[in-house]
Amino acid sequence: MRAGLISAGFFALALVEPTAMAAASPALLFEATSGNVLYAEDVDNLWHPASLTKIMTAYITFEAIRDGKLKADDKVVCSEVSAKEPPSKIGLPIGAEMSVELALKALIVKSANDVAVMLAEKVGGSVEGFVAQMNATAQRLGMTRTRFVNPNGLPADEQVTTARDLAKLSRAIVKEFPQHAELWAMPDFRIGKRRLASHNSLLRTFDGADGLKTGFICDSGYNVVASATRDGTRLMAIVLGEPSTKDRSIRAASLLEHGFQHYGWKTFFDPTDIDNLPMDKDAKPVLSIRDRVLSWACGYRPKANSASRARRLRARRAARAKLKRKKKSTTAVLGPKLPGTKAAISSASPKTTSAKKAN
Repeated sequence: MRAGLISAGFFALALVEPTAMAAASPALLFEATSGNVLYAEDVDNLWHPASLTKIMTAYITFEAIRDGKLKADDKVVCSEVSAKEPPSKIGLPIGAEMSVELALKALIVKSANDVAVMLAEKVGGSVEGFVAQMNATAQRLGMTRTRFVNPNGLPADEQVTTARDLAKLSRAIVKEFPQHAELWAMPDFRIGKRRLASHNSLLRTFDGADGLKTGFICDSGYNVVASATRDGTRLMAIVLGEPSTKDRSIRAASLLEHGFQHYGWKTFFDPTDIDNLPMDKDAKPVLSIRDRVLSWACGYRPKANSASRARRLRARRAARAKLKRKKKSTTAVLGPKLPGTKAAISSASPKTTSAKKAN
């Protein structure tokens, strides 16, 4: 399902013809308070959420704190299970502890996979117990096409969601837990002597940006739930399946900028929100876009153009010529090499000869 956008200024190229964008992926733009939809594209296609999964992990942790089952200064422990999680991670040794408050920063800002498991074990008693809570919460929030199998979003065929479902989750978390808003807006945080930066570049480059979360695995491409507030209006953009971090940021920024420029008239003439937006009958099943992702980890190998190949060839030739000149210079000083011996000492080097005799 697609809706045209009216563009302005710098964002015209990105917004005028979204349906003409090559291999366009799901996207959704909406106002956070009302849920009014400003733009929707393939919002019911199934997609791997990657680290956007951690929004749900944070939501359930916030619930536990609100309900008095958990305190910010409680400790979470690095278990053998969490220590085995691959990066992105904090990398604590087994048995090490950190506070829930610090763990939430690591989860949201650093997107730490090991910390997601630590929180899951603390809140749910086990990863399996926590995942059951995730799926029950998803159903309660109306995320009807979402299924979770782990708390961090690492690759799993069965772990799927949609742009619409992510919008419902993101809207709920900012509405129900405004006291934790600063966590989503942090561009970086410190743990010990290390300063760890957010993967969400919009926090540093887009006017009014205040969250939420990025995600990436090879099969899903680069995803983001981006939020920004201007003049009391908070807009949120869901962008899934972009081929690079740059493309992800540009598309999210373009959607948000368009929303701020046209929010008034758009909501006046079209009251559609994320709940009453008709279900797309042509929604597609989950698929992998690994072959479109511009990441070395996903098998992408950039093809050098002829100019860069020529530069490398000239550099290799220059290096070989330099090595040849160096060898000639060495032969002139040391003399010819005799069969079965080291290079003869030149009679023109009395100091070297004397030193040899002295030894």
